[in-house]
Amino acid sequence: MVTDDAEAVRRNLLTGFIPGSGLPIFDPPPPDEAWDAVEAEGTAYPRLSLEFWTSKQRQASNLHEISYRACYKPQLPRHFIERLTRPRERVYDPFSGRGTTAIEAALLGRRVAANDVNPLSRMLAEPRLTPPDPIAVAQRLKEIPLRGTSDALDLGMFFHPDTEAEIRGLRDWFLGRQASGGLDDLDTWIRMVATNRLTGHSPGFFSVYTLPPNQALTAEKQRSINAQREQVPTYRDTHALILKKTKQLLSGLGAIQRQNLSLAAQDARFLTGDARETTMLLEGCMALTVTSPPFLDVVDYTGDNWLRCWFTGLDAEAIGRGISTPRTVVAWSETMGTVFEELYRLTQRGGFVAFEVGEIRRGKVKLDEVVLPLGLRAGFKAHGVLVNSQTFTKTAHIWGVGNNDKGTNSNRIVLFEKG
Repeated sequence: MVTDDAEAVRRNLLTGFIPGSGLPIFDPPPPDEAWDAVEAEGTAYPRLSLEFWTSKQRQASNLHEISYRACYKPQLPRHFIERLTRPRERVYDPFSGRGTTAIEAALLGRRVAANDVNPLSRMLAEPRLTPPDPIAVAQRLKEIPLRGTSDALDLGMFFHPDTEAEIRGLRDWFLGRQASGGLDDLDTWIRMVATNRLTGHSPGFFSVYTLPPNQALTAEKQRSINAQREQVPTYRDTHALILKKTKQLLSGLGAIQRQNLSLAAQDARFLTGDARETTMLLEGCMALTVTSPPFLDVVDYTGDNWLRCWFTGLDAEAIGRGISTPRTVVAWSETMGTVFEELYRLTQRGGFVAFEVGEIRRGKVKLDEVVLPLGLRAGFKAHGVLVNSQTFTKTAHIWGVGNNDKGTNSNRIVLFEKG
């Protein structure tokens, strides 16, 4: 049974949080059957299940089109950034991934902070705050050699020999520039795009056909795909594809958005480390956190990124040892409980945390019900849960996984406020 206080929370959820924001969530109000309640710490909190954001509701900026395993749509952070913050307030993501929250916040004129234990996250996110002129990208690409240093790593199951030579040329250029201190914004942009184009399932990628462009298979599995499809890697012009992807990412980027990105870049904070220990961030500096943590052992971040780590000179095994992947709900809760304590320290009075989780174990475990008491114990007050329900997930179908069958295909956001 939802309490009278929870009924008042319902009205907050429906009308927006910033007075005069002009952003009601629903008109008309959702039907009664869309509501249920979650019990936590002796109190019932409202949970509202509807379609809050889909790709058809609002076209997101092309700048987000960087593939990364287990990432949410930019409409999700936008939903909360617009309603819970004002321009130039700081928005944070402690599990940044490809940087969706940071990029969307910057596009909306907010200051940004992001953290992720995987250094690839910063490499993929930070360059997009300083988008280049495609002409400058083309000129820089002409300076990069088309051949690079060979090593013992066999990549022939993924790339044509000439394509591989170009990839190694790019790799040598970035590693050399980084070692000499000459790596600049143009280099980091090109490295970001090239890292994103390494493997995929269309001619827009450097590789022969492989699984979706958010992970690299093992060499053995790729050989198996090649045999099953009777395919061999054909030549891909890496420099031309980098330039093409650059233009696609920048397509539709307006003058105001560019100005907002530039302002955000001036004092953006991109950290690489444990979300439980971000002492370099000041107490009470965040107006809003929008984040999605690793979900138990559902995703193999290290195994997915081995090729990207090789290309960027990172140690995939060392990164894997630093990534927390608790395999039980109890262990996961202990880790997230400490994260919430740190988020409470970072959040300003009147600030919010929108904590996105999903369903695991074939839907038997709804992590919003696990998260709600964790935030309360850290000192936050809870507004309730928003569940973005959807009936089709493209990536899930590519993988042969039915929607809400394995992993997580729904967004369950627990909304907290620091009183």
